[in-house]
Amino acid sequence: MGVSLLNPLRVAGALAALVLACSLARAAEPTSSLVARVLTAAGQPVADAVVVAVPVDPVALPAGRARAEQIDQIDKEFVPKVKAVFVGSTVAFPNRDSVRHHVYSFSPAKRFELPLYAGVPSQPVLFDRAGVVVLGCNIHDWMVGYIYVAESPWFGKTGADGRVVIADLPPRRYSVRVWHAQQEGDEDATRRALDIAAGQALEATWTVPLKPELRVRRAPTAGHGSHY
Repeated sequence: MGVSLLNPLRVAGALAALVLACSLARAAEPTSSLVARVLTAAGQPVADAVVVAVPVDPVALPAGRARAEQIDQIDKEFVPKVKAVFVGSTVAFPNRDSVRHHVYSFSPAKRFELPLYAGVPSQPVLFDRAGVVVLGCNIHDWMVGYIYVAESPWFGKTGADGRVVIADLPPRRYSVRVWHAQQEGDEDATRRALDIAAGQALEATWTVPLKPELRVRRAPTAGHGSHY
């Protein structure tokens, strides 16, 4: 009787030790990074470009990483203008202005509407489909913003210097692409296969021709009595 009770305990202990050893081994595995730089055809840095690295082996994609994100409305503009999120994340749209906004999108990746409101809407919006979501305000036509919903957790947005570092990349082969709101052509044309070795900081540069930005002229400041 003593043996039959002891063996399951020993097996459970051995399995727990094995799981712990595997976890420690994965944690000790050196990860890599991609230093991506995006330039215009004239060699100028491109800000607000989204760079996405997708493992060529689809099994390598981890689960999770969805987060609660936020885009503010400040001075009748979306801040930030471009937001990159992982699929499954939620985005809140706080209105920091003294006027009301009516936020919406007709994009196939996410159609939604937040009717005229001030302050913070009661519920954030779930972005559960990969793609580009163009934001607008039904009251202020010049307000335009973008949410890039990435299917891979390895992505980032370039800064004013045109650079972004995508860290903690497991060593393997990736298909890397670039998206920008003003780019000419489709983002698929920017795809590049990159082999990233363990512990490597790989640098890569993309040249993306941009179209001129077309914006609706801002309306004159409304009178103090207006709610819009």
